[in-house]
Amino acid sequence: MLKIQSPLPGESRVLLHSCCAPCSSAIVECMMANGLRPTVFYYNPNIYPREEYDIRKQEAIRFTTSLGLDFVDADYDHSAWLDDVQGLEGEPERGRRCLACFTLRLTATARYAARHGFRVFTTTLASSRWKSLDQINEAGRRAAALCPGTIFWEQNWRKGGLQERRNQLLREYGFYNQQYCGCEFSLRAREGKEKDMAACRI
Repeated sequence: MLKIQSPLPGESRVLLHSCCAPCSSAIVECMMANGLRPTVFYYNPNIYPREEYDIRKQEAIRFTTSLGLDFVDADYDHSAWLDDVQGLEGEPERGRRCLACFTLRLTATARYAARHGFRVFTTTLASSRWKSLDQINEAGRRAAALCPGTIFWEQNWRKGGLQERRNQLLREYGFYNQQYCGCEFSLRAREGKEKDMAACRI
């Protein structure tokens, strides 16, 4: 198991922004094995459609409660997210829309942390090989700067065997495993690629 420690020595509480149960699983397990107690903060207004959001949230609740951990449901406001990324709809994955999305979600996390006595927060977004780690860390630093007293834990959650363990836990729990980032723009891009591939096979 990967050896980790909080960026604040002696601090065992961590507010963990969770994008989904599969990505959270190995990270939560790793934290607990290293004497840390994460509180899972679920704020993902980017997810579309609502049915997809509800499925992912329920899986996150199922996993978190199975371990006796606290789960914070920050609820769903997709219209606010659309307002935040207005003008960036045509951006590619890892483009400016993603940075705006990460910043919105991690700022909400930092604000909750500041209000509820968490000094350290981090995110499971940093576990996905499809995301830009630089963008995630930039968004986390922006969020922490807005909330004095909080620190964003810049941790590459893809290393130390966590990706392999994630895949094992996905099978063990039988998690719903989404096939796209979450927003309608990433969904459309995926559907477009599938149509292109189908056309090539004709």
